[in-house]
Amino acid sequence: MKALSTAATGMLAQQMNVEVISNNIANMNTTAYKRQRAEFQDLLYQNIERVGAATSDNGTLAPSGIQIGVGVKAGGVYRITGQGSLTETGNPYDVAISGKGYFRVQMPDGTNSFTRAGSFQISDQGQLVTTDGFVIAPGITIPQDAIDVSINNVGQVQAQIAGQVQFNQVGQLELSNFPNEAGLEGLGDNLYRESPASGQALTGNPGAPGFGTVQQGFLEISNVNPVAEITALISAQRAYEMNSKVITTADEMMNTTSRLR
Repeated sequence: MKALSTAATGMLAQQMNVEVISNNIANMNTTAYKRQRAEFQDLLYQNIERVGAATSDNGTLAPSGIQIGVGVKAGGVYRITGQGSLTETGNPYDVAISGKGYFRVQMPDGTNSFTRAGSFQISDQGQLVTTDGFVIAPGITIPQDAIDVSINNVGQVQAQIAGQVQFNQVGQLELSNFPNEAGLEGLGDNLYRESPASGQALTGNPGAPGFGTVQQGFLEISNVNPVAEITALISAQRAYEMNSKVITTADEMMNTTSRLR
């Protein structure tokens, strides 16, 4: 009875669905987290009678045929890259991206990673870094005697030096765009890595055509909708239960068959 294996694939699919939803809920307060969605595909069909097969010597054809599906499989886990809301923090080193783009992060091994989490800090060398101490490209150093730091919408970083009235520009934030943002490979720690699916990074200044702007003193929050995730969780649970019911029913039918005399 194929129903046993078919329902088993359904249970496995919904198990993965619940795992994706649980990760979304767990990260609902993670800075700039982008929610994910599981997508599924039906498996190959067993043709008992092919569509369009001849049904008589007079040339009549089967209009629909008989195809029996054998279950479902995971087609992918898609990342929804929609903009999250911006929340004000008042921290001068918190920078949110409004629109498209990622901050480029210089990793210790010389490679580049990318992030939208703009909760930056200052290292012991005065450089603008992530919370893990990774340098924000192209490398911006805040003078030690700076008494105020300003970052405008186009990413210009300006510092006011003690004893001076005017602000001096000390660096320029850059953003990176990708042809397919959903193709970025997640690394954890709010970091992504370029992949063949994402395409090569295109770098530009905030506010340039095709790039978002930045806002100092704000952070982008997760784009997870708790109500939608709970609704999806309930739906996945019901689907899992129905697939388990199919297995129970198929088992009872087989037991009935085995008791025939």
